[in-house]
Amino acid sequence: MRRTLPLLAALAASSLVLSGGTATAGNVTVGINIGVAPPPVVLAPPPLVVVPGSPVHHVPSASFNLFVHQGRYYSFHNGAWFVAAGHRAPWTVISIEALPAPVRAVPVTHYRIPPGHAKKREAHVGGWCPPGQAKKGRC
Repeated sequence: MRRTLPLLAALAASSLVLSGGTATAGNVTVGINIGVAPPPVVLAPPPLVVVPGSPVHHVPSASFNLFVHQGRYYSFHNGAWFVAAGHRAPWTVISIEALPAPVRAVPVTHYRIPPGHAKKREAHVGGWCPPGQAKKGRC
């Protein structure tokens, strides 16, 4: 009993000290880092090509998957979907549920890097694997 009384007094004192300050919106920050690198920023409006039978455009000249729908830019990059409000806007990660249905429906043939092929590219020396070799599973 003698040992618990000073311990309780110390706990009570420390709780009073810790609860003395109140948090305000000015000193609270929240950050989320999911560790997925975004696609490169698009510096100039790229040449767009319509995906046949779709309201979505794709950019075959881009080095990554780049789609445009209703003025917004979408990219499937490093296994995640990103959206940007314009060609110079920063990328934001979005969930597949937040992706517009027409963008989700784009055939894989219009992807610069089809899903699953990015890992094969990274595994090959230099980060590039010729498409024919990737099909054969050689890189």
